[in-house]
Amino acid sequence: MTLHDEHPHSHDHNPASPGAPVTRDPVCGMLVDPAAAKPSITYRDHTHQFCCQGCQDKFEAAPEQYLIAKDPVCGMSVDRATARHFLRHQGEKFYFCSSGCKAKFEATPDAYLRGDRPTPRPMPKGTQYTCPMHPEIVSDGPGDCPKCGMALEPMGVPAEGNAPNPELVDFTRRLWISGAFAIPLLLLSMGPMLGVPLRGWIGEPIATWLELMLATPVVLWAALPFFRRAWNSLINRSPNMWTLIGLGVGAAYLYSLVATLAPGIFPMSIRGHGDAVPVYFEASAVIVALVFVGQVLELRARERTGSAIRALLDLAPKTARKIFPEGREVDVPVEEIHVGDKLRVRPGERIPVDGTVAEGRSAIDESMITGEPVPVEKEAGDRVTGGTMNRNGTLVLVAEKVGADTMLARIVEMVAKAQRSRAPIQGMVDRVSAVFVPAVVLVAVTAFAAWAIFGPEPRLAHALLAAVSVLIIACPCALGLATPMSIMIATGRGAQEGVLIRDAEALERLAKVDTIIVDKTGTLTEGKPRLTDVIAWTGFDQVRLLSLAGGLERGSEHPLAEAIANGAVERGAVLSEISAFEAETGKGVQGMIEGKAVALGNAAMMADLNVDLLGARDDAERLRGEGKTVMFLAIDGNLAGLVAVADRIKSTAAAAIRTLHQSGLKIIMATGDNAVTAAAVARSLGIDEVRADVLPEGKLALVNALQARGATVAMAGDGVNDGPALAAADVGIAMGTGADVAVESAGITLVKGDLTGIVRARRLSEATIRNIRQNLGFAFGYNALGVPLAAGILYPVFGLLLSPMIAAAAMSLSSVSVITNALRLRGEKL
Repeated sequence: MTLHDEHPHSHDHNPASPGAPVTRDPVCGMLVDPAAAKPSITYRDHTHQFCCQGCQDKFEAAPEQYLIAKDPVCGMSVDRATARHFLRHQGEKFYFCSSGCKAKFEATPDAYLRGDRPTPRPMPKGTQYTCPMHPEIVSDGPGDCPKCGMALEPMGVPAEGNAPNPELVDFTRRLWISGAFAIPLLLLSMGPMLGVPLRGWIGEPIATWLELMLATPVVLWAALPFFRRAWNSLINRSPNMWTLIGLGVGAAYLYSLVATLAPGIFPMSIRGHGDAVPVYFEASAVIVALVFVGQVLELRARERTGSAIRALLDLAPKTARKIFPEGREVDVPVEEIHVGDKLRVRPGERIPVDGTVAEGRSAIDESMITGEPVPVEKEAGDRVTGGTMNRNGTLVLVAEKVGADTMLARIVEMVAKAQRSRAPIQGMVDRVSAVFVPAVVLVAVTAFAAWAIFGPEPRLAHALLAAVSVLIIACPCALGLATPMSIMIATGRGAQEGVLIRDAEALERLAKVDTIIVDKTGTLTEGKPRLTDVIAWTGFDQVRLLSLAGGLERGSEHPLAEAIANGAVERGAVLSEISAFEAETGKGVQGMIEGKAVALGNAAMMADLNVDLLGARDDAERLRGEGKTVMFLAIDGNLAGLVAVADRIKSTAAAAIRTLHQSGLKIIMATGDNAVTAAAVARSLGIDEVRADVLPEGKLALVNALQARGATVAMAGDGVNDGPALAAADVGIAMGTGADVAVESAGITLVKGDLTGIVRARRLSEATIRNIRQNLGFAFGYNALGVPLAAGILYPVFGLLLSPMIAAAAMSLSSVSVITNALRLRGEKL
């Protein structure tokens, strides 16, 4: 049995569920019902079924020819008999490994057939790169910021299918290699402390040479990007964390190298067991590996910000059905659409570009723009927006804005620009490093000069020892742990409370927020219309009214209809059977029930039917003032009652807003809904300020205006229309029940979509930032105390000289203090 007739560009209908296996004729590609009695043959332990005897005969003549096909997009091998994705084009059969490859082929089949298939490329030609922390730095190519050492990020919108971040790929490889060498090196040097005396078993000289062999690839190859950034920070006179890392790692390695190759130049006073000079190869390698861990985590987090842009791009259809002047209709890539072209949009398809309706009527789901779940009725002369969904009618539209001029393209660019504008929390460390690094270098140079001139013999050895001790004790081990440890523990603590934290920056800024902008639909409200009120006129009861209204709306595809029908059933009504059903776009529905003409719709429909609404106007106005949508029910031209539908306010919203007010925060609601509904919701929740009828750029403009006035702004939303504002706000907070674009654009996600999560997130933010500052205090405090000791300040009075071994121990102690302090966050009450 053939399940469908294939034709060029046909969509392969699969009768099985998405996860069920597919049985396909390997010769012609037709889907075959495995339960039907059809010709079959077993070949290579697999039973192949065929649509007809002719296909079986072809298979038996040359079976190898019909087993495997090559995906024309990705080149993968596909089993013809079980391929889920298949189509015919110009008489040829094509098999695909996934729906993604099939969609790409459908969009530009000729490109793949010519062999010049699109290949991933890093960025479009002419793309410039900028630093997230220093936007004044602009480069024609990728690289590092000369001021802070951060990787420059591309400006503009990435090309579709762009390749992975090359720096992330490179750093990930260097992380695995440096970790592979650092772990045995750590065991070799710290084994005795763990009860595994590896050094005693193999002897101190051999152990030292093994450490040299293990540390050298890490320092001389893996750490090269760090040394390059450290060097750039020096020549650009902008000392930062990379300067400290470069100096610390370089000093520890070079000192240990000299101690291994020429131990005789060191005084006996610093020698350890067996007269061996202590080496610190493990410090240099482990520091490098730890820094790579932080870098890879940061790069992955920033890589994920591109998911918001990709999710937005996916909203735009790849093809559009173009109507040529002679009446011919052809699916063409959306890139080939020009202003003035006529396009046909069928039910269930997305609008390909911005334009004006020329023919037809339909309901358009514009939630990606307005955030509102109720579709907007469109007819000839109305404007439509690319990316929005056509629900139930066929439209012919004239293209007015295409490519980068469409609303969706502008939203994408706004998200991309806003994401680039954010600076990481590491800026605080670099600001301190700008003072600390020169001070450490100055102390090390001064110590070297003082010991070389005034110190005891051997003066040069003592001078080198003092300088290296200063640089080792100042090495930013604890500094590197101060932020990541607190963030890691806070992230886990937040997850327990349903608060997902995307990056450290979001936590840092949330503690400083003084203004919160909240979307209405899906944030303050449930985001789904529900039946709220039923008012029956004399002679009717509510159950009868709901039976009639629910029966009418059962035949409609409108979301409000679904709310009424579901609400009627929930309240115990049995939906009436309807005949002669008719829906009027923008007005309502009507039909025959038990021989009576029944209509349910707005005031415009009632006026068309000459139904007197005078007695219902007060109730209708009252319900509208509460933010509800009112529909009237008429039987044989007489008003029988009315029903109201509303997007209910979340039960936790009022308490959450009260708590936020108590914290001194200003709450502003920005929504694409009308002013009447928005004002009603704001009144019931005590919101400070309302902005209604706001489009995505309006929300973004509001964020920018508040920031320009000095406010620190958090934006909470759940829709595509909230994406730009979420990305531009100091902190973006997404409802986990919302659109992927919102979640990817935000720094914090509330899993349950519960606004009280903002309260918990803010308390966690304050505790985390407090903890980070304490950690930085430990890190710099140990250094501030240890650097003078390492320089030999106690030697003239007490004759004490701090050896590099003690310096390394002090450095480790600071790390232990940081870790212990960070662990306290696990018990923080939120």
